[in-house]
Amino acid sequence: MKRSTLIMKAWLGLALAVGLVCVAAAPRQAQAEPLYFALEVRREGRLVAQPKLLGETGRTVRAERRKPGASEPDYRLVLTPTAEGETFRLELDLVLPEMKGHSQLALLHGQERKVQLGRYPGDLEVSLLLMKVDSPEFRALMDLAADPEERGSGRAI
Repeated sequence: MKRSTLIMKAWLGLALAVGLVCVAAAPRQAQAEPLYFALEVRREGRLVAQPKLLGETGRTVRAERRKPGASEPDYRLVLTPTAEGETFRLELDLVLPEMKGHSQLALLHGQERKVQLGRYPGDLEVSLLLMKVDSPEFRALMDLAADPEERGSGRAI
């Protein structure tokens, strides 16, 4: 084997070893956390929407309500959650036919917050509850007991 070929193979081997070390040392992406969102949207004190949504960290959740045959939706909602340790950062965008609002907030599991999106307090208000799915609190909220007999006959509607 020629000396130049041997040196080239040694460099390739070194480059491969360095590449493997870099890949192994790179931080791994956090696994997506399934989340539950319960919202109440109020316009001048009047309840406009009450969506309940499932999503996960790192993925945008979009929801809209539209009456049959309507060209414009009653509302359009976009939530973008990300996890930062025990805290969840949430970007919230809401569009109604006559106005829109944007907010960024940080929530803990089980925390409920009210956010003012309008020009003045009460103009456009969103109450938001965030919970980790499959947590004891989420199971209690959804009345999800492990044994069907523990659930009873269900909740009244």
